[in-house]
Amino acid sequence: MTTNLLDVQEALQAKGFDPGPLDGVRGRKTIAAILAFQSAAGLMPDGIVGRQTLAKLIPGTDPATLTLASTIPWLAEAYRLLGLKEDTGAGSNQQILEWARDLHIAYDDDDVPWCGLFVGHCIASQLPREPLPANPLGARSYETFGKKVAPQPGAIMVFWRESEGSGKGHVGFYVGEDQVGDFLILGGNQGNAVSIIGKPRERFLAARWPNTALPATGGPVLAQVPGVGNQVEV
Repeated sequence: MTTNLLDVQEALQAKGFDPGPLDGVRGRKTIAAILAFQSAAGLMPDGIVGRQTLAKLIPGTDPATLTLASTIPWLAEAYRLLGLKEDTGAGSNQQILEWARDLHIAYDDDDVPWCGLFVGHCIASQLPREPLPANPLGARSYETFGKKVAPQPGAIMVFWRESEGSGKGHVGFYVGEDQVGDFLILGGNQGNAVSIIGKPRERFLAARWPNTALPATGGPVLAQVPGVGNQVEV
């Protein structure tokens, strides 16, 4: 049995905190309701339903039953967008442009690399109090984002591209690693889409974790994703 976002929304509503539609989606109203509940309950308002929040929101519930959307919501948002593609014609995918508008970034063409924009969207939409890098479009700007952690599910993974000194790079989220040691990265602008690809360990620069999230307590995950191979982001 799992404790999902719909359970959280129903509990918030029952306690007088409006989460918006009871749809199991962690939208802005649900995040605001969690923050309001945490403040009223004397908890640190971080917008994440962890062990302490769960104990007061749904007493007696095992924290181990919480789903990814509750504990690592930015990674759940990335999974939700899996398969989204840029417009490879003359236009641009309006959803990608909307991420930039939400972040107040001047960006009007999805031919411009958007791996950093994807990461920025996933974090900002789920952790509204988390400061983003000064240049969220720049993949290498995430090298100093948040705090340093070991590679684990949800970690923001930064890699160099062309050469380590080029200033160019790629950024995405750790979802595992394969048997040859490559990291499996869920990210944007990977084959013109949100996808999971293998990234070579020798290009790895940093693994970072949001400051306003629950503490990172995970570790390496051996995983295999059918059809995943090393690809070069464009």
